[in-house]
Amino acid sequence: MRRNKVAGIRRWLPGLVISAIAILLLIRFSNWQGVIEVLTLMDLNWFAVAIVFYVLGLVFRALSWMTLLQNKASYGRVFLTLNEGYLLNNIFPFRLGELGRAVLLSQATGLSAFFVLSTIVIERAYDVAIAAGLLLATLPFVLGLDAGQTLASLVMVLVILGLVSLFLLARYRQWIMMKLEAYGETRPLFRERILRSVESMLDGLGALSRVDQFLLSVFYILVAWLFGTVQLYFLTLSLGIDLQFWWIGFVVGVISLGIALPSAPAGLGIYEVAMVGAFSLLGVPTSQALAVALVAHSIHITITGFIGVYAIFRDGETLTGIYLRLKNFRPVSID
Repeated sequence: MRRNKVAGIRRWLPGLVISAIAILLLIRFSNWQGVIEVLTLMDLNWFAVAIVFYVLGLVFRALSWMTLLQNKASYGRVFLTLNEGYLLNNIFPFRLGELGRAVLLSQATGLSAFFVLSTIVIERAYDVAIAAGLLLATLPFVLGLDAGQTLASLVMVLVILGLVSLFLLARYRQWIMMKLEAYGETRPLFRERILRSVESMLDGLGALSRVDQFLLSVFYILVAWLFGTVQLYFLTLSLGIDLQFWWIGFVVGVISLGIALPSAPAGLGIYEVAMVGAFSLLGVPTSQALAVALVAHSIHITITGFIGVYAIFRDGETLTGIYLRLKNFRPVSID
């Protein structure tokens, strides 16, 4: 038991240390009086508009996930479970909210937890592709490179090719597995150590095997990202920052990739440092950038937390009970 506790602490420690360093940097180098002044001058009209677009982003993200689930769960159930996952991510380490979404939706609908988890993996792959695309497409403009437009177009093409490749892998996964199994017949090491992992990954792509489903899920997630970018744009306006819209795309890309680093629950510290760093490259004063980061992070935690708490109590769950189930989770079947 003691060994398990020590192992748990060691797993928590890197994220906690990184978040602690980020928070210390913010405390040490930020003008907190300036941050307070920026917040007191907030335009509540633009702030309200930002809230609306944030909620719309959640609505379309849930639509994308429901499509990946092949409409085997109702929209209301998917939307509530999505927010339960965000709540768990804001409380527990290691992004356990993603696993929590799989377990909770499986319990509520009877779907295989492995099947649900595979759709979440696909959703995260979408997010990584879009975030990388946003960052790489806008970075040349931020750096003032003459070939910025050409590079941005090239990145867009690469992102599209990546998504199409994902679809083709799903579409022809059985043929690919047949070829890999034939290759592994005379290679025991490949068969034992690599083939089963590849098979699990390809099975998880099964939700993308239909063209209409694939395109619709991509469309919904792109709209969700668009609304998230618009939300941040209006939030910057509410705090007196007037930037070109594409600049916000750069900031969103940096944040999305930055919070992938190990951190404390909710990405505390990392989220704020990533946003301040991105805005600093655009010439935004640190006090304004940190004010935006604090408000944006608070919006996410508050709205998803409120909906998530409602959903958990509605389902008769407890955070302790969910955490214990997640620690012992073992997917054993495929839908």
